[in-house]
Amino acid sequence: MPIEPNNQEINQIIDKKVVIVNVAVAVIHHKEQYLLGFRNATQHQGNRYEFVGGKIDANESAEQALVREVAEETGIAIDNDIIVKLGRLHHDYGDKQVVLQVYKIELTAQQYEQHKHCEYGLEGQALTWVDKSKLLAGEYPLPAANKTILEWLRLPTQITITYPLSHFSECSDPAAAWLQYHQTHLAPESLVYIRTKEADAERSGNLAAQLMHGRPDVQVIVPYGTDSQVVDVDKSILIKDENISHQVVANHLTHTALMQWLESVSDTSESEHCLSDDFPLIISCHDIGSIEATNKLASARIQQQLPPVIGIFISPVLATHTHPDTVPLGWEAWSTLAQLADMPVIGLGGLSPTMIDQALAHGGISVAGIRQFFNSEK
Repeated sequence: MPIEPNNQEINQIIDKKVVIVNVAVAVIHHKEQYLLGFRNATQHQGNRYEFVGGKIDANESAEQALVREVAEETGIAIDNDIIVKLGRLHHDYGDKQVVLQVYKIELTAQQYEQHKHCEYGLEGQALTWVDKSKLLAGEYPLPAANKTILEWLRLPTQITITYPLSHFSECSDPAAAWLQYHQTHLAPESLVYIRTKEADAERSGNLAAQLMHGRPDVQVIVPYGTDSQVVDVDKSILIKDENISHQVVANHLTHTALMQWLESVSDTSESEHCLSDDFPLIISCHDIGSIEATNKLASARIQQQLPPVIGIFISPVLATHTHPDTVPLGWEAWSTLAQLADMPVIGLGGLSPTMIDQALAHGGISVAGIRQFFNSEK
């Protein structure tokens, strides 16, 4: 289990007598079934469903609190299960400020069978198992601070990244070859980061649109902003086409663009400019500085009620064919960086879909890549 940063007790009275409560949240599930409790009308944010969890006591880590609270509330012992950090959320209810440290725990089949018929917890609270699709559809209203958690849960365990257009440069029609390959070899219902590395934004946007038309089953991440390597996909091509606009689920922000954003807001007390307000963001990070910048951007977007940062790529985990001279982080260093992030972490660099268990064990929730993520190779 990855080492998490030291947790300090922040359940205290501060200026203006605003209470800050540090809470460990357990997103417990077995496959597509998720466990929810129900808050009665007399409780704060009452008449809403909630994930299991509770206050982190003094000198107690978030994971220790998680194990204790789950046992006290449900009787489920999760100390031998893999506990994966999803992220940290700061939410101001006006009368109370809450810091949620959110973890995802998948129960074994035996644990699920033992507890799936329990209608009440050990503290008398109603419990229910709900289907993930209904949870994400909003059929079980949660406290306001939990909305971002639902966005995090939309991330699958693997993300496919397209080949750059240059990979097909030897073909007589590289664009047609790129399109045919990806439409043929993308796995069903994939989440795909469309990265053509094409300097012409309109051409790149057209390729993305054609791919989505040909594969209506996939969801896509498209580039955001401009830097020396990547240009913005023409959003007018994707958003105005109602047949495919629903397939775009996030914008990707490069490490370079992220640091440019940080520099642009460094002279102001508040980060008023929070980039795209159209979609959630997935951001590339390589070090502590970029992770801290992403945490700042994520917090500012939540405060302004913009679509959240739903994940970060931390790379490279292992050596890659595309960047052979780049020294890989290795799993342990990658894990240390992953624990600093306030949002879900995606492993990238030299990985295959079969490495998801290693990513989970080191604090990530997903793996991404190119050549190992297609049904077959070019």
